[in-house]
Order: sequence, then C-alpha cells, then structure tokens
Amino acid sequence: MSGGLILLLGGARSGKSTAAERLAERLAEQRAQRGGRVLFIATAQALDAEMERRIAAHRARRPAGWDTLEEPFDLAGAAAPIVDRYDTVVIDCLTLWVSNLLLRHEANANAEDAEDDILDAAGRLLELIDRSAATWIVVSNEVGLGVVPAWPLGRTYRDALGRVNQLCAARAGRVYLMVAGLALELKELSAPPFGSMTDE
Repeated sequence: MSGGLILLLGGARSGKSTAAERLAERLAEQRAQRGGRVLFIATAQALDAEMERRIAAHRARRPAGWDTLEEPFDLAGAAAPIVDRYDTVVIDCLTLWVSNLLLRHEANANAEDAEDDILDAAGRLLELIDRSAATWIVVSNEVGLGVVPAWPLGRTYRDALGRVNQLCAARAGRVYLMVAGLALELKELSAPPFGSMTDE
C-alpha cells in the first residue's frame, strides 16, 4: 500500500528543496517510534566546479541520519532494492533527472525517441511509488511559464519535463507550487476543466 506522493513544483530558488527537506524532517519526527528513516535520492551530476559546490552545499544541509542515493538515470531501478527500508523518500529533483536522460539520448544520437523513453522511465518510477509503503516527496521545476526555447533540444526538454510533471501531479495526493518560499496547495484549488459542460 502506498504511503503517498507529494509533489513540490516551482521556479529556480523558489524554496522547493528547503520545503521538501523540512517536510521530510517533520515526517521523520512523527514516525520516530518506528524508525522514521529517510532516503534522499539526488539526481545531480558534478559535471563542473559550480555543480560540485551546489552538491556539497545540499549534502551539508541534510540531517546526518539520512541516507543518500546518488542516481542520475535509473531512479526506479536503483531505489527498488532498498526502498522498503525507509518511511520517507525525497527525490531532488526530476528537473535534473529529465535533463540527464535527454542529454544521454542526444549523446547516443537518438534524441527523437527521448520523450517516449523519459515518460516510460517516469511510469516505472510511479509504479514503484505506488507499490511502496513510504511517503515520497518529489521536487521538480515548472519550466513552462517562460518564452518558448529557441533550440529544438530546449523545446524537447520543456515538453518532456512538463509531461513528467503532469504524470506525477495526477498521481500525487498533494501538489504544492512554491513561490518565494511560500507554498500554494494546487489540488485544493483544482477543479475539472469545464466541469459543468457536457457533450451534446
């Protein structure tokens, strides 16, 4: 039985990661009597000095008792053998995960199949979340509010991440939009589009 999925969306420096970590800490405190173990799944790759600094800062901020799994590509495959040991799982973030998968496709010269493969990978991750008893807190960026990217790869990335976010939001029990460190709960505000209209 699933412990549930919580999705945190927002722009850069909107407070997503901090909110996810605080929520995971709160859940761990509530579940301390039965362990309250937290797994943090990090998708970033240290490809340059700036990213190395960012990763180091994130590591230093996490509670010492949390376990970390660094996995840039196969989230479901890497997490499946160990996830039953944890009450809470944090993924930070889908944004970099989708980027990693897309760039790997580009390097293999099959970028035209990238979006389908990324959506398949997201489906496998969501299946794992559904089977898991843990609460999953997933962080992702909302990248569809700006200008249309000038390059095809950028447009493919925007579209793929947007669709992954939609899949996750549809399965999540709670979805928060983070803006300037403040959270807006989207599912409480959501209503079926054109709910009062029927086909004639």
